[in-house]
Amino acid sequence: MDPQQRPLMSDRVTVNGSVTPLALLADGRLWWSEGIQRCLSIEKDVLGIVASGPYIKIKSLVETRDGCCITSAPARLVRNDVVFMPSSEESHRLWCHKLREFIDSLGRPKRLLVFVNPFGGKKSATKIFAEQVKPLFEDAHIQITVQETKHQLHAKEVARSLDITKYDGIVCVSGDGILVEVVNGLLQREDWDTAIKMPLGVVPAGTGNGMAKSLLDSVGDPCEVANAVLAIIRGSKRPLDVATITQGETRFFSILMLAWGLVADIDIESEKYRWMGSARLDFYGLCRLLNLRQYIGCVSFVPAPGYEAFGEPTSYPGKSTTSKGSNNDPSEAERANLQRLCYLGPEINLENLNWRVINGPFISVWLHNVPWGAEDTMAAPDAKFSDGYLDLIIIKNCPTLPLLSMMSELNKGGHVKSPYVTYLKVKAFNLQPGPRTKDQEKEGIIDSDGEVLARGKGTYKCEQKTLMAYDKLQITVDQGLATLFTPL
Repeated sequence: MDPQQRPLMSDRVTVNGSVTPLALLADGRLWWSEGIQRCLSIEKDVLGIVASGPYIKIKSLVETRDGCCITSAPARLVRNDVVFMPSSEESHRLWCHKLREFIDSLGRPKRLLVFVNPFGGKKSATKIFAEQVKPLFEDAHIQITVQETKHQLHAKEVARSLDITKYDGIVCVSGDGILVEVVNGLLQREDWDTAIKMPLGVVPAGTGNGMAKSLLDSVGDPCEVANAVLAIIRGSKRPLDVATITQGETRFFSILMLAWGLVADIDIESEKYRWMGSARLDFYGLCRLLNLRQYIGCVSFVPAPGYEAFGEPTSYPGKSTTSKGSNNDPSEAERANLQRLCYLGPEINLENLNWRVINGPFISVWLHNVPWGAEDTMAAPDAKFSDGYLDLIIIKNCPTLPLLSMMSELNKGGHVKSPYVTYLKVKAFNLQPGPRTKDQEKEGIIDSDGEVLARGKGTYKCEQKTLMAYDKLQITVDQGLATLFTPL
């Protein structure tokens, strides 16, 4: 007999009034019969167990389609609690012990800090948490501490001062913005190297939900709340690359994307049409396509192996000295001291690498860390979570009709096949943004992870203060620096 199919325990139990054999196999499967053979995987399907009198209830979520249990995804998750009565009090005690022992052996989280953003997306995160997230965590016997975010950067402030020893992970019930804040907060701690190892989970409750979509789509699961919560409960983990965006001494840590040109303009400028709901992006996207802008500038990059033919050879473009504070980069001694206080980015000798350059004008420059920028936008179909590279998508000269066709392919990643698109992977990246070709008194917007990093002159809300200036910035990648809860 296969050791994995060896019974750890078996008994004749009562299920729905019928006596049937029940077996717990070494691989964590529960087998019984209710007229037909039935099976549950403790690792994949079971949330937890509850003992009530002579009964044991196994709380689970299983995949279904049209009411029938299936094993292939995508499928909807539904409750499928199983209640059985063991043959004796001693058997009841042993079943409880064995089942809990097996669940504990899976290394699932027991204590989670949960951020809920009541302001993001359709402002439904509070309801989603109360009705869909909290009950599942309770069934899995996970202790949760809930923190509603009160204002922008609140999650970052909490993460920066959090006692991480109290938790086995941090969960964000929101769009992508709260997750980005948490990563930035953890990396601005003195113990950043320990803090950033804290597993992070994301439950889609915002507008974009790019990270949740990327995680769930990677295993063929739909981007649904139950699937995301079940992935967190199971406790499986995967590494995530973190990009450091640097301008002088100012840093921003990105886990999703950076955009300049068309994509950034649509994302940020469409905010004036928020009253239209999600249709604002389509509407304003069409406006921008019909009145297309191009931007003067250049991008320099270190190509990943296999992409060395893109661009022209160039020397290291150097770091930007533009900064809100000092214009001088820290010395090695100063850097070592600062590194002990917070994370400064990966230590890479950029000067001796194989730099290439592509000069504008550009319609769009898009840099992605994961495949999906939003639930309906597969920006970078070849992006990986922890390959140590960012996917660069460049659009230069492109007529309006092909560009419109290209944008309609975003929901399945088909835009990267267009002859007007340059798509490659890079290890490091420098952006030198410039003004619009047709109106050089006006510049552009640099957007990272849904937040405006820089607003050039003449742009939407250009009077607002931003983290960085509309000037040269540098991006480097630290492979697998962060950790995510991931679906099986």
